[in-house]
Amino acid sequence: MTLSMLLISLFTFVELNCENLFDCRHDSLKNDTEFLPDGAYHWTRTRYWQKLDRIGQTILSCGVKEQTWQLPDMVALCEVENDSVLHDLTRRSLLRNARYDYVMTNSPDERGIDVALMYSPYSFRLIGSHSVRVKPIKGMRPTRDILYASGVTASGDTLHVIVAHLPSRRGGEKYSRPFRMMAARQVAAVIDSIYNKVSAEAKIIVAGDFNDYSNSESMQLLCSKRMIGVSKGAKGHNGAKGTYRYQGLWGSLDHILVSIPLADIATECYVNDAEFLIERDEKYGGVKPRRNYLGPRYLNGFSDHLPLVARFQW
Repeated sequence: MTLSMLLISLFTFVELNCENLFDCRHDSLKNDTEFLPDGAYHWTRTRYWQKLDRIGQTILSCGVKEQTWQLPDMVALCEVENDSVLHDLTRRSLLRNARYDYVMTNSPDERGIDVALMYSPYSFRLIGSHSVRVKPIKGMRPTRDILYASGVTASGDTLHVIVAHLPSRRGGEKYSRPFRMMAARQVAAVIDSIYNKVSAEAKIIVAGDFNDYSNSESMQLLCSKRMIGVSKGAKGHNGAKGTYRYQGLWGSLDHILVSIPLADIATECYVNDAEFLIERDEKYGGVKPRRNYLGPRYLNGFSDHLPLVARFQW
């Protein structure tokens, strides 16, 4: 097989929490005032456009493989505010020549953040997509919808993709655990629906920020649906031992899970800790993600999460 044939047969999937990718305009129905020019974060147009290019640079770097480069075929994004942001990201940032298309949710999340799926129309033809509402239980704030999309890859395979951003750990892990379990059960219901209505051998990817670790109850529930965590234990090449670092400890709140037919053709999954995405951790040693904000302090970075990169041999 020639190198060009090998590259064509590789399908690259990326998951990334963008860390508050907001525009600079106020949505009167959302609590987004912190990310306005006169808000707590002094979120100006200059900072917004810089952030878009930072996210574009991050995604493009996920296509590097040894001495070659290939545009990532699909990117699951968390913490993106609205359609305007995705339009600017795909049409007016460093990604404009990639010609990504996208689908996204329009959730009741109080801050207005959503999830999105970008895909290259050269390697994925969208069949359809829809949002799945997560019904709040007592004490639970309205949260992000779950995004479901299906389509056909260049190889002719039908692919089902679920993107989720489960409720945060606000109030403590134990207090907030039922909220994440509620959302995880909704994700599990979508998986069951695919198996029952399409095929027990369906090719499914579930990705996003689950605000839980691999051994958490919510992740165990999803794995019980014949899903394999290909990102479990994923590390970087420059010191990252997870996608997120808190008080000197690495962990992965971000995950990529796939159904068994996809797990059989997965070739690798790693954390993209390209040198420009990380910096020295002066307090705890080692390295940490080069984040955009620390509290209200602007750091002109990328994101507090590093991207996950998974590749499949179609």
